[in-house]
Amino acid sequence: MATSSPRPTGEPTDLVAHLTDQALGHLFSAALRTAAHLRIADHLARGPRTPEQLAEATGTHAPHLRRMLRLLASRGIFHEDSSGTYQLTPAARLLRTDAPDSLHSAVLMLTDPLFLQTSERLEETVRDGAAPFERLFGQPLFQYLQGDERARTLLDDGMTSLSAASDEAVAAAYPFPETGTVVDVGGGRGGLLRAVLRRRPELTGVLVDQAPPLARHLLDDDELKGRWRTEEADFFTSVPAGGDVYVLKHVLHDWTDERCRDILRTCRAAMAPGSRIVIVESVLPPGNAPHFGKTMDVAMMAVVDGRERGSEEFAALLSSCGFRLTRVLPTAATPSVVEAVAE
Repeated sequence: MATSSPRPTGEPTDLVAHLTDQALGHLFSAALRTAAHLRIADHLARGPRTPEQLAEATGTHAPHLRRMLRLLASRGIFHEDSSGTYQLTPAARLLRTDAPDSLHSAVLMLTDPLFLQTSERLEETVRDGAAPFERLFGQPLFQYLQGDERARTLLDDGMTSLSAASDEAVAAAYPFPETGTVVDVGGGRGGLLRAVLRRRPELTGVLVDQAPPLARHLLDDDELKGRWRTEEADFFTSVPAGGDVYVLKHVLHDWTDERCRDILRTCRAAMAPGSRIVIVESVLPPGNAPHFGKTMDVAMMAVVDGRERGSEEFAALLSSCGFRLTRVLPTAATPSVVEAVAE
């Protein structure tokens, strides 16, 4: 006797509406991008506004603006009260350009046509196992960025924005040493290193990356004076030697396992036995539970042939490059901290 599969807990009763709504998810993304471009959150920082007031401030069509805001409010981005005015929600506050943990640049990066075009070619990726970015733009992403200043700035600003909240969470969750040197490999503009050095006043740091992000680093702080330096390097070939802790934050997910081993071996060659490497990435949980890393995993395969990984996959990568995984620590943000010791 045939039986039906059990219905997952929390599954919507109107499956047609649910699936259709998911299929139209690109419209929500477009609405979020439009709100960021128009800086709606900045205008609402002064207090609730009607769609007409917001339209006047942004040079837009009030009835259409209201319809877009209504969609965003249905998912917790902005709130419409009984009088028809809109106000900020906790999520919408992150769209303010002046918020300390603003995600304004991150939203503009993640919804940029540069990346949306790769998502549109996802079927090709699933069929042939290769990211479509190079077919679309003639070069792999990181090579393309070297010749496109707009795209490079978009990515640097977006990643800095996306990392801000997790930088503090990682610095708080992981027991960095009181003294010694932290080498932040591929550290971008240095947000994580700044957060770590602020918490450890006797610690010094080295920010390692390519010239463009280093030229706009975030380490010029009186509190950190004399405790850091930057070094331009290619982490596939060399990184500064002599560090006590080496950090790779959101680096390995950009690359295949083979290229990750190249990066890890470069780091291992610079490290003394017993020194530590700290990998900050989403660590994928098993099962069907939603996790932001599962979304990012598909984004990685569409853009750079990279991937998010589970703890067993990190353990295998590390052991093949002279490291022993010692622990995986959760943080208050999405990424976890994977710690390993050089053997």
